[in-house]
Amino acid sequence: MPIMLGLDTGGTYTDAVLFDPAKGVLKTAKSLTTKHDLAIGLEGAMDGVLQYLPAGVRAGEIALVSMSTTLATNAIVEAHGAPICLILLGYDVKALERAGLKQALGTDPVIFVAGGHKPSGDEQAPLDLAAVRKAIETHAPKVAAFAVSGYFSVRNPAHEIAVRKLIHEMTDRPVTCGHELTSKLDAPRRALTVALNARLIPQLQQLIRAVSGLLEAKGIRAPLMVVKGDGSLIDQQVALTCPVETILSGPAASLVGARHLCGADNVMVSDMGGTTTDIAMLRDGRPVLNKEGAVVGGWRTMVEAVAVHTYGLGGDSEVRVDESIGFTVGPRRVVPLSLLCQLYPKMLDVLKAQLASDEMMAYRGQFALRQRPLDTGAEGLSDGQAKVWEALADGPVPLAELVFSPATGRNLARLVDRGLVIISGLTPSDAAHVLGLQANWNREAAQIGAELFLRRAIYGGWVPPKDAEALAQDVIEQVVRQSGHVILETALADQAGIEGAHWGVLGRYLVEQSLKARQDPQALIDTALRLKFPLVAIGAPVGAYYGEIARRLRTELIIPPHADVSNAVGAVAGGILQRVVVTITQPNDGIYRTHLPEGLRDFTDLEAAVAHARDIAQGEAGTLARRAGAADIEFKHERDDKVFEQPGGMRIFMESQVAVTAFGRPALAAG
Repeated sequence: MPIMLGLDTGGTYTDAVLFDPAKGVLKTAKSLTTKHDLAIGLEGAMDGVLQYLPAGVRAGEIALVSMSTTLATNAIVEAHGAPICLILLGYDVKALERAGLKQALGTDPVIFVAGGHKPSGDEQAPLDLAAVRKAIETHAPKVAAFAVSGYFSVRNPAHEIAVRKLIHEMTDRPVTCGHELTSKLDAPRRALTVALNARLIPQLQQLIRAVSGLLEAKGIRAPLMVVKGDGSLIDQQVALTCPVETILSGPAASLVGARHLCGADNVMVSDMGGTTTDIAMLRDGRPVLNKEGAVVGGWRTMVEAVAVHTYGLGGDSEVRVDESIGFTVGPRRVVPLSLLCQLYPKMLDVLKAQLASDEMMAYRGQFALRQRPLDTGAEGLSDGQAKVWEALADGPVPLAELVFSPATGRNLARLVDRGLVIISGLTPSDAAHVLGLQANWNREAAQIGAELFLRRAIYGGWVPPKDAEALAQDVIEQVVRQSGHVILETALADQAGIEGAHWGVLGRYLVEQSLKARQDPQALIDTALRLKFPLVAIGAPVGAYYGEIARRLRTELIIPPHADVSNAVGAVAGGILQRVVVTITQPNDGIYRTHLPEGLRDFTDLEAAVAHARDIAQGEAGTLARRAGAADIEFKHERDDKVFEQPGGMRIFMESQVAVTAFGRPALAAG
């Protein structure tokens, strides 16, 4: 049987799995993710499994390499990403206020250009290419990618195609167009999805280049696949052009992996990593998909993916005191102090000096360090940002030495928002080290970090626990409560469509009371809520928390073998799936218009239009599946007619959706 290599690059760890379809998992390995040079962490994990290849099997005989990644999900949750320029064709300025587009873009430039189309696919206004050219000349030196979204481009992509061509002629920057990502209406949400995709391209390029270089160096010539957000696979080249498709790649792979590892059909799966907790459902052995689009970091995209709820809660989430909600954990990821001092031993001396000092320091127990290279070179930074960036050239710097003015703090915050710099501070992983629940990094650093946090919190007006151990217990308790809260939130959203924001005072009270470690024996009302589905917990940190979480949810807990590398298992257990939808409308009585990838075509007979749409959709789906790396492709056809029936029985055709799905297993390298 063929041997496969599964990889997963997360915010904290990079995992590798050797997999035999007949025997299952042969060997697993972990290495710390190194965002400044992803190849280092990847090579550590790969070497950890390649040395255990079966006797007589060489690395060059590996038949398939597939990887999942949480980089895209984490970047959106933490509001990181490369600077982009969004060009909107035919939109009005009010579009920025819809779908959270303005907030998502932040300070990135948005250019409004005349153009776009009508619902019929006819031109709304001529495309102003002169304005597009000026925008490209102005912004290309300062951005890493362009995003282009035209009004009703899903009905006619001609203007988007023209702008994409001009950007390619004038620059070497990657371009994302709306019609390439979705066939659904909703212009503001399509623009949001296009913008997110463009922002993610540099990060995924960095990852795929790192993996490709390592495979070549080790003589592995197998196809390289990437997991999409729906759990299916795509070839690396397809992933490079559409990285937004890898939103929720990690959660999707973890669901596929969990199903393979535990064999359960109807369960709730909670995947806790360093940065996020991702919760989703398996029903009848299949991941439940969100047809309305993946929701990540509060943004509803137009990417069809697993119906997963992603929360900024992980082993490396920031422990902080919030003025409005008090003591809390997340959503931002920071480098645990125990890990920082494991990687940079001299930082332990800095922590000791801060602990010995009686001087009041607002930032004691916190550091800043570079996380990855610049996207566009130093010209993409302001003067203040460049100074902060240079100050971090030689490694971590205490915030107490780095942040000496509000302006410096703002410049540092912008570098953190772009994912270039990361803060180090107290985390649940540190709390677990203090309590002896975790022992893989520097426990002394965690202990000192907890004591410094207590001092800093006292100066901030918070009444803290008595000592570092009590603080660590409080951190673990907070993670248990927040985890139980988001699991119940996901269950209620799945069962009744009730999101946490709509619980109200009563709903929040019932959930909070139910999740307490001990129920009040004098209470008049029993508030105990029970999760009826078994809870499958996967991810490296779950051992420290999920026994207690399951107890408070009054449910069965399943932690399967290899739960800490479920994503990497899911990366090689999935298949390829591509879906193409062609819309047919009736712009005039008796005219049936097919909105095709290459343009419009009209028919006078509906069935003729449907037959043509089906042929085009099957050809396009087959092409996409082959490009994604599939072999032995099969097809599934669907048709959905929308007809309005008037009083008296008269039926009026509105539109038809003709869909073709192509699916197959990845083509394997010859042994």
